[in-house]
Amino acid sequence: MVALLTALGIVLFFIGLLLSLAWHELGHLATAKMFGIRCTQYFVGFGRTLWSTRKGDTEYGVKLVPLGGFVRMAGMIPPSQRAQDTSGKPMSRWRAMIEDAREASQVDLEPGDEDRQFYQRAPWKRVIVMAAGPGMNLILAVVLFTIILMGVGLPQSTTTVDTVAECVLPADSTARDCPADAPPTPAAEAGLLPGDRIVEVGGRPTPEWNQANSAIRDSVGPTEIVVDRDGETVAFEADLIENDVVARDSEGEIVFRTDANGDPVTDEQGYQIPDTQTAGFLGITFAQERSPLGVADTAAYMGDAVVGVGRALWELPSKVPGVFRAAFMGEERTVDSPVGIVGASRIGGEVLAQPIPVTDRVVFLVNMLAGVNLFLFAFNMLPILPLDGGHILGALWESVRRGFAKLFRRPDPGPFDVAQMMPVAYIVVACFVMFSVMLLIADVFNPVRLVQ
Repeated sequence: MVALLTALGIVLFFIGLLLSLAWHELGHLATAKMFGIRCTQYFVGFGRTLWSTRKGDTEYGVKLVPLGGFVRMAGMIPPSQRAQDTSGKPMSRWRAMIEDAREASQVDLEPGDEDRQFYQRAPWKRVIVMAAGPGMNLILAVVLFTIILMGVGLPQSTTTVDTVAECVLPADSTARDCPADAPPTPAAEAGLLPGDRIVEVGGRPTPEWNQANSAIRDSVGPTEIVVDRDGETVAFEADLIENDVVARDSEGEIVFRTDANGDPVTDEQGYQIPDTQTAGFLGITFAQERSPLGVADTAAYMGDAVVGVGRALWELPSKVPGVFRAAFMGEERTVDSPVGIVGASRIGGEVLAQPIPVTDRVVFLVNMLAGVNLFLFAFNMLPILPLDGGHILGALWESVRRGFAKLFRRPDPGPFDVAQMMPVAYIVVACFVMFSVMLLIADVFNPVRLVQ
């Protein structure tokens, strides 16, 4: 059954990724057609074509390697404005790459395409066309996050007792059974049971979890605990003790350890290690229930997600050596290691097979898919070719040049020749392909595992 659920999770998440890629390219296609640009192909994937069909002047299909997608538009690169070289001297390698890219861009042109080419559109229209793809990923991420946060909600601690520990153990203990010499917890001695709702600690009302947690941590010695048990109010006398517990801030959030530089301290798997503090100890855990967030909290959550994606992009180059060692040297991967489509799908399968409530599994998968779409938005907006942000930068630069030319009454400089940057684009593509191959090898033979 576990294997079946894992396989189902892999398939479902993989389909979600493919749909996200198709959704991205749909943004390019729809806006390009809206502005009268001829689109010859709309494909998800690269390499050999698995399936395609033609409708109008556009071929739609799926290719073998699902590492992205593309919409081929007529005239992505403008004709050369340089005078033809008749000297007979051989081209430099750089110039040859530029002209090869220009020729490849013109090969799909047909009679009637004279005014249906990408470069002929106003810069603001080209910005819209190129930004529409990442914009679709952003829209999808916002929709998915909104459904999760405002519809289903996030787990919130309640004042209801979930578990009662039998014995006192240090906060960093991994023991599952009580040692023979371990004393019983104050909660177990007092007679608290799972399902009790704590309403008062030491005379302090505790309508919210934060108040109950703070009251317990502030109390040491004999303390009256009043609970609601099956609709009846019951009072217990618990002898609270001091113990090392997980540290929390004033908002109840877990405080994690940091080193001398303020950087998080992690274990061998890459998980952050919670800090500890000495406080009053009762020996219970609180139950959690999902509570929908309001608009402001949802916006704040999404803002934190955007910051996290930005940080991940900034740190991505520093992760490359670790991926190389994981792929070819067998180094164990940490939970923050980059993953590709295969790795993300495997994580999706692993999550779906976990023995946790179905709602939690589905929410995790949807949340992860939303995060992937947010990453696709941010990554594609990077101002380098061949990414969408590179074309946007070229269109904006063209607009600035033409604006200055008009201001100073100079001749129109014409469209920005994006072909001049194609050799750089080839280098970026080569780096992306090599990194993708490393990720694929690592994801297949040394995957990231959330559950060890």
